[in-house]
Amino acid sequence: MQNEFRTTIEGLRGAFIAIAVFSAFINLLMLTAPLYMLQVFDRVLSSQSIDTLVVLSLIAAVALFALACLEGVRSFGLNKMSAWFDDRLAGLVLRESVEERLKSKSGPTTQGLRDLANVRAFLSGPSMFPIMDAPWIPLFLGVIFLLHPVLGWVALGGAVVLMALAVANELATRNALQRSNAMQIKAMEHAESAVRNADVIHAMGMFKQMSRRWSQHQQLAQALQSQANARSGVITATSKFCRLGLQTAMLGIGAWLVISNQLSPGGMVAGTILLGRALAPVDQAIGSWKGLVTARGAYQRLRERIEMSAQQREPMALPKPRGIVTVEGITYRHGDSGEPTLKDVSFELQAGQVLAITGPSAAGKTTLARLLIGNLKPRLGHVRLDGVDVATWDSNDRGQHLGYLPQDIELFAGTVRENIARLGEGDPDAILEAAKLAGVHEMILRLPDAYETEIGEGGAALSAGQRQRIGLARAIYGGPSLVVLDEPNSNLDQMGLDALINAFATLKAQGTTVIVIAHQPNVIRHVDALLILIDGQVQLSGPKDAVLAKITRPVPTSAPTPIVPNIKAVENA
Repeated sequence: MQNEFRTTIEGLRGAFIAIAVFSAFINLLMLTAPLYMLQVFDRVLSSQSIDTLVVLSLIAAVALFALACLEGVRSFGLNKMSAWFDDRLAGLVLRESVEERLKSKSGPTTQGLRDLANVRAFLSGPSMFPIMDAPWIPLFLGVIFLLHPVLGWVALGGAVVLMALAVANELATRNALQRSNAMQIKAMEHAESAVRNADVIHAMGMFKQMSRRWSQHQQLAQALQSQANARSGVITATSKFCRLGLQTAMLGIGAWLVISNQLSPGGMVAGTILLGRALAPVDQAIGSWKGLVTARGAYQRLRERIEMSAQQREPMALPKPRGIVTVEGITYRHGDSGEPTLKDVSFELQAGQVLAITGPSAAGKTTLARLLIGNLKPRLGHVRLDGVDVATWDSNDRGQHLGYLPQDIELFAGTVRENIARLGEGDPDAILEAAKLAGVHEMILRLPDAYETEIGEGGAALSAGQRQRIGLARAIYGGPSLVVLDEPNSNLDQMGLDALINAFATLKAQGTTVIVIAHQPNVIRHVDALLILIDGQVQLSGPKDAVLAKITRPVPTSAPTPIVPNIKAVENA
């Protein structure tokens, strides 16, 4: 097992070393202005030499041009480094976020990507410059000492004071900023939830309640942010006072040394400039401390998130399965407490069989469907497809052989063609075959741009029935070996229902195994086997006719024979 995050950080070391080298030359060239000032005051003005002034000016111009070029290269390097960092981890973070959503069905689904964006913005932003320049503070202090020891000690004392203020700023604001960021994340989760459920909130007048819950976290985040800003503001003001006071003191002491013939006028001016340059990284760090704390928190969350889902080696692709499903005593519990949602569920299907799973609400049917396709991993037992545990089968390889239509239809922004082809370009013949098999081809042709019609985010341009039928076409695209359908007829009219029944027959003839969660008799009568699930346990399973014979109540001969399983009869059996 290999930790991709650590590998990426190790890969950044070379870039950091190169940028540090550029920073070294940049800080050396920062001496150009004070040294030029020193030479002008001490040599040019005293000698009245125009030639010396021209030569010094040309040397300074070349040095400053080199400085500008190196600054540009350093900025470009930081941008490339941050982009490489993002490229290496973005797909991994997105995959981990999707897997986290599969496991919890709640919580932040894009926070990892936000954290990655924060780290990238910090790496490529101006807040990185104080960090790269801080190691060269001793260089400027050393040059000041060379000008005069008194000026050096004043500069060193000022640097120590400002560094102490920077540490004080960290201690005073760290906890408040971290708590503020945590509350801001929770507030964003509530806002995302409100947007996702806009129809329900608007229709039933729930906005005030939702807004109140969001506002509680938002106000606490703002209060903590204001507290941190107030403390940081005091320290920043103190830092500014100390820095300006030090520069004034340097100028005053320098003037006294000039009057005492211990320092030249050029040395007085150069010392003041060098002090400003020496203290600049500390002053900038204090001013950008909020961004540094935010980036550090994002980095820590990102590292923990990725290290908890360390990547395995690229798995070997397996051959296409025939569709034999074996469920071996699976037990599943949501979270770490409470009763199991599923308890010791077992059954087996041969390739080409059609199984209906039915039962009352909260019986665990949807959870079982998600276990069958490998989206969840059972606490006990195994779900096998041709002997391979689907929970350990790489999803990119496994997904080519599975079709899934969830209870909540999930379409994506793009065209009808792209959605049927599972967001790929797709084979046109395979797309047409899937659409015709799902009985949706004629409906698609009536859309404004047929298969190239843009359906909007979540398929907003389509009706619920249209989304369900296109979702069915997506599920059977590419000739999967196993198709799992969770209440596929919930939004269908009679035409859509007829197409669904015809799809069962065609898939069965092709040897595709179909598992459908259904309650309606017009679906159940067309399956081969029936499994009744109550309270997470299998009550009855077997051939459809045999199971129905056990649970249907005797009725008068004048009444039609019911097809819907009598769940009460099963519970009392």
